[in-house]
Amino acid sequence: MPLTDAPLDELIDYRPEMPSPQDFDDFWDRTLAEARARGGAVKAEPVTERHLLRTVEVDDVRFPGWNGEPVAAWLLRPRGAEGPLPVVVTFIGYSGGRGLPTDHLLWSAAGYAQLVVDSRGQGHDTPDRDAGGGPQWAKGFMTRGIDSPENYYYRRLITDCVRAVDAVAELPGLDRDRVIVAGGSQGGGLTIAAAGLTRVAAALPDVPFLCHFRRAAEICGEGPYQELAEYLRWHSRHRVEPAFATLSYFDGVHFARRATAPALFSVGLMDPICPPSTVYAAFNHYGGEDRTMTVWPFADHGGGHGSNAVTQLEWLRERGLR
Repeated sequence: MPLTDAPLDELIDYRPEMPSPQDFDDFWDRTLAEARARGGAVKAEPVTERHLLRTVEVDDVRFPGWNGEPVAAWLLRPRGAEGPLPVVVTFIGYSGGRGLPTDHLLWSAAGYAQLVVDSRGQGHDTPDRDAGGGPQWAKGFMTRGIDSPENYYYRRLITDCVRAVDAVAELPGLDRDRVIVAGGSQGGGLTIAAAGLTRVAAALPDVPFLCHFRRAAEICGEGPYQELAEYLRWHSRHRVEPAFATLSYFDGVHFARRATAPALFSVGLMDPICPPSTVYAAFNHYGGEDRTMTVWPFADHGGGHGSNAVTQLEWLRERGLR
């Protein structure tokens, strides 16, 4: 697979001028305040029958997300470990959900707790009850409710992710001062959003999606950004600027500006789904001084695969988050 974007020496300095909407902070302050005002209990039930894991304790969690609606998650901890443990709150890639506990054993094997957050409407356990209304391309989630920031799908999903971080304080054996947010692709974009909207100890966005929407829609040859291009192709010029105005409230570049936690990004220079320039746009706008980019020169959207986990574990250990 060839290089899909600019050469590395240009990417390193790629920092496009992208003003945030004037009411960006007010929009998200109001959105999160409304979600928190809905209240709701965090519930955790031990999983003992279906997943016979001898070294890991698993809880089936429900926490209040958007509109107070219950969001599913798995909580995995090393069996018998003494808390409070550092916890990795993990967000999932596009069209995926929390899956099974057996899909998520790395972090507990390394001594961390892990909260694996279901993606509303994408996984099997958290419905997107507000999916109706507004225009949408026939498939996917990228254009669901794109007529306004109030209705857009990612308003609900990002709220769920912030509320997942909130839920850590109510779950047993977890250290609220050592919350790490992490995820790849869509999960990487949600990681940046959570880091920009709430306090965390570190962020691990891997080949992040949901960054620099306009450029991505213009140059991507594969993946979900094509949903935007297809929608705008069929709806002609009159919806182009309104669509990107909506998307500006959900762009990882704007969340990155507001994030201050140490962050370890990764990028694949042959990634046709999340173009490297979109990843660098968020990275180069990131507000925290401690930011690192792991570059995988010949990688596609898989990034560093298993090697990236080793890099993340070493990076966290260097910062005392172990």
